[in-house]
Amino acid sequence: MKDVQKMMKQAQKMAAEMQKAQAEIAEVEVEGSAGGGAVRATVTGDGQVLSVVIDPAFFEGAPDADDIEILGDSVTAALNDALTKARELQEQALGPLGGGMGGLGGLPGM
Repeated sequence: MKDVQKMMKQAQKMAAEMQKAQAEIAEVEVEGSAGGGAVRATVTGDGQVLSVVIDPAFFEGAPDADDIEILGDSVTAALNDALTKARELQEQALGPLGGGMGGLGGLPGM
């Protein structure tokens, strides 16, 4: 019975550490870019998009249909770059807490 209690305390401690790490990650800002830095996206460590900034020099003159398509592709690429960095940050920060355990202590469904 003591082993079960000890295991439950360890699980509670791990859950508290995981929540703390997730809260810290959520406060970190990560920037991704595309188009040689002409499009920049900033996201939080937990994947919330904070901003997308487009350098006015991205267009030479008035944009045409091709420019708009390129802009859309660049925004998508910048967001994906920032979100990839956010996921990498999560893996680095949470790896020791969740890595190799298959969820909560390897319990099915956890």
